[in-house]
Amino acid sequence: MPQPSEAVAEAAAFRSFANGYLREIDPGIPVRHALPDGPPASCVEWQLRDQRVAIRAEIVAPSLCGAQGFGRLWTRHLHEPRWRPVAPMRALQDLLGEAYARCDEAGGTKARARELELLGRVLDSYRETARQLDLAAQAPGGTEDFIAAERALVFGHWLHPTPKSRQGLTPWQARAYAPEEGGTFRLAVFAADAARVRHDSAVARSAPEIARDLLGAEAGRLPLRPGEIALPMHPLQAEALLLTPAVAALVEAGHLRLLGAFGPRFTATSSLRTVYAPDSDWMAKFSLPVTLTNSLRVNRKAELEAGVAVARLLARSGGAEHPAFRIVADPAWMTLDLPGHPESGFETVYRENPFRDGAERGVATVAALTAEPVPGRPSRLATLLRRVGGTDLAQADLAHAGRTWFSLYLDCMLEPVVALYDRHGIALEAHQQNALLDVAAGWPRRGFYRDNQGFYLSEDARPRIQRLVPETGTIPSLFFDDDEIRRRLAYYLVVNQVFSVVARMGHDGIVREEVLLDDLARRLETIARRMTGPGRAFARSVLDGPTLCTKANLRVRLADRDELASADGAGTYIDMPNPLRHWARQGASGRVPASRHA
Repeated sequence: MPQPSEAVAEAAAFRSFANGYLREIDPGIPVRHALPDGPPASCVEWQLRDQRVAIRAEIVAPSLCGAQGFGRLWTRHLHEPRWRPVAPMRALQDLLGEAYARCDEAGGTKARARELELLGRVLDSYRETARQLDLAAQAPGGTEDFIAAERALVFGHWLHPTPKSRQGLTPWQARAYAPEEGGTFRLAVFAADAARVRHDSAVARSAPEIARDLLGAEAGRLPLRPGEIALPMHPLQAEALLLTPAVAALVEAGHLRLLGAFGPRFTATSSLRTVYAPDSDWMAKFSLPVTLTNSLRVNRKAELEAGVAVARLLARSGGAEHPAFRIVADPAWMTLDLPGHPESGFETVYRENPFRDGAERGVATVAALTAEPVPGRPSRLATLLRRVGGTDLAQADLAHAGRTWFSLYLDCMLEPVVALYDRHGIALEAHQQNALLDVAAGWPRRGFYRDNQGFYLSEDARPRIQRLVPETGTIPSLFFDDDEIRRRLAYYLVVNQVFSVVARMGHDGIVREEVLLDDLARRLETIARRMTGPGRAFARSVLDGPTLCTKANLRVRLADRDELASADGAGTYIDMPNPLRHWARQGASGRVPASRHA
């Protein structure tokens, strides 16, 4: 009998919060919990001394490198011996209180206010997850294209305490503007004095021309006056802008006019603020008055400039040339200048749209492929592997198909990203939502990377880069020391992205995680031998380091900090034990330990 969506959502809320707690706060103690009706359960136990309770969580789906799957939960007061079952949300609240007691430096009423605010976002995320589960149950299956995959993230990021929190977006707005419900909308178009508009482009077409392209055939009937430029905006952002005093003053003075809705119907991608129309040459990425997870989604001026500068750098250096990999560029931007304001809210990024004219078929983010499936359904990755390998495959043949798929995936995503860093000193924030795969044939045959916020340029390569694109030297926080680049690239590319594939195959019973970690270690060894620059040093650091960098999503939320507002990423990253170091040694000696999928 299927579980109600509320029960599944509550368990999912505990899973994401507890995985963050386990990685960032306390790894707990492995124990066995005696059961009256069966063998002892494998569990993790946390002693919450500030809460004066202990919690035991059954581990039903262990992982060496990804999310742990939890089952039954028990609790007891520290002075009592008896364990009692506890509801997931009650256990989550105890973990949340203990996390604040251990990590929050503010103390007193300020800490309590932060704790209650985070609890509110947890509940908001829980409610949204339950709603998405109900929608997923009604949705038809079988559609495999770019936008279908963008709409598939029912549970959100497995290692975030509030993965589906959307403050500032009501359910009735979500029906039109959120990706999961498939709503469509036209863009709101403003007419602005050209003298007040700022823009740049790394391609032959200017940003104002791209904006008109975005509006399609209807651009020709815009009621523009001489000396005006059209500024298409997300309708949700347009509504918020009109309520901003500085913008309202421009409207009243006649320097800015709202023309209405024009152009084709767009739909949200998984990032919510990047919108897509299947027949358009361009996507657009807007600021939105919505806080997703822990960040207000605002396009910063430096990010706009970085996207265009890196688009020029990739074109002039040949860095984007790879037969199995493409960077989806953000080569143009446009905004309205408001004196005295670093950003006006009109900041818009124009992104290439390669997913059209049939090329959208079979393209999916790694996040969608590896996401926790809706109960009763297989994951997208398991469905793919059953399709290419056959539904009646023996386990050994399925594991072989899984390892082949994984090797082709590394060809498309790991090798090209490391090679780009090795040859050109350009590293990518290649986490699982920014990484897409062409799996139209079932097997990975091409990788894509998107996001103008996610570039790290090597300080050692600065002279060469600035000769090619002088303006890179004027953009804050674009250059990083290679030590820091290695840390961040290890998180985004390996911990966040590749490990998600390893864990998904393990949870789905396709290939043991140990085997895939060994395959990954062997590939990194090959990269380290073949490359001679920073890519070699990166591969060696991932193989040999006792720890790997990981994102401290829970700690960021505990501090109520918007990580996107911190240019240097201070406090955003911590270290975790490196599972590759152990399995690389095991693989080198030819010993791969047995596991639950043997």
